Amino acid sequence: MQVLKKFFDNNKNWAAEIKKGDPDFFTKLASQQSPEYLWIGCADSRVPANEIVNMLPGEIFVHRNIANVVVHTDLNCLSVIQYAVEVLKVKHIIVCGHYDCGGITAALENSEHGLIDNWLRHIKDVYRFHQEEIDAQPNEKARLDRLCELNVVEQVANVCHTTMVQNAWKSGQPLAVHGWIYRVSDGILRDLNVCTTSIEEISRIQRIA
Repeated sequence: MQVLKKFFDNNKNWAAEIKKGDPDFFTKLASQQSPEYLWIGCADSRVPANEIVNMLPGEIFVHRNIANVVVHTDLNCLSVIQYAVEVLKVKHIIVCGHYDCGGITAALENSEHGLIDNWLRHIKDVYRFHQEEIDAQPNEKARLDRLCELNVVEQVANVCHTTMVQNAWKSGQPLAVHGWIYRVSDGILRDLNVCTTSIEEISRIQRIA
């Protein structure tokens, strides 16, 4: 008996639908990978990158983790950024968070969650940086929403501070880093109006020589 047979049945149906619209789609897809976008998002199953922006496989290069965090010691994330910037030559890096994020909620709790507590420390740091603003929100829902937004803002900054992104800018490579947020309850993306396009837009102390 095949385990999870419905997944294989669904795959066949999906592939057939794609080929119905474009018989050569998978042949062309197999020959190259040239997306213009890197999406750094949350691992939450309700926030699939391609689907929420209605784009096909091959159009977005994707990295996802708990609460869409970019850490300067995370070789997994940094390797994705390097490949996207230096090999694929993407033109846009999108950090996309979402409201009602379980990682953000857990970071604001005093409960013990196990190994993930070490990862959540990065989000607790975001809270520490902006504690006065977050605590000033009128209720818990508003505090969580604002931390979700500010977490995206901080991760955009972290992307901009990487050597790969700064070297791309220094070489004249066109590259923009964006901060967006998604609301699961209505399926709508929101631009947080955080967009960095050059090394001159980040603080001097963060710039590489």
